[in-house]
Amino acid sequence: MKILLMRHAEAMDRNPKKFPDDQLRTITKTGQKRTEEAAHALAKMEQRVDLVLSSPLTRTQQTANIMRKGLHLSKERLALTDFLAPLGDLDALVEQMRKMDPFSTLLLVGHEPELGELISILLSGDRTLQIEIKKGSICCLTADELTAGKCATLEWLLTPGQLSRLYQ
Repeated sequence: MKILLMRHAEAMDRNPKKFPDDQLRTITKTGQKRTEEAAHALAKMEQRVDLVLSSPLTRTQQTANIMRKGLHLSKERLALTDFLAPLGDLDALVEQMRKMDPFSTLLLVGHEPELGELISILLSGDRTLQIEIKKGSICCLTADELTAGKCATLEWLLTPGQLSRLYQ
């Protein structure tokens, strides 16, 4: 299985007056542009994606939808899961992914620190490996057999700037 883990794009600043519910914060125009470039970069890399799983928060849904469209995937290829939300159950997420086709490529769109913790779990077997995913970055892991422990190999990790340069 190939797993692409993407942190949501740059979002609007926290502002209780404009966004009384932090879950409703939207991505910025820069975040939108960088996400479009990331999708085009993946397409240029001939990176196939079978399914996009996203946190239900607005900023992650927006990021996931831009990626889905840029990768020419139908709406049915995007699913929301609370396991990718802040404080989501990472063990349950791994179990959900284990039930999927082992030859598939998944794009997970979520938040920090959960994405970094998930990468740490899959690479080292625990949450202590320090992996920070910047907003709009994508990390690629491969795993022959997915488990909630050391099972994956890091293929690459690209920042939004690197993805933008790949697109050009």
